Amino acid sequence: MKTKIRNSKRKRLKRTGFRTRMKTKAGRASIKRRRRIGRRLTPKG
Repeated sequence: MKTKIRNSKRKRLKRTGFRTRMKTKAGRASIKRRRRIGRRLTPKG
């Protein structure tokens, strides 16, 4: 049986986290889009 890939939470947040998104114009736009749909911005858990 293959081992399950363990993703690092820190690495993931550094790539796609809220603060990272807020740094760029495109990132801010994507957050704005998600807010418009009423999507959760931060993952649960």
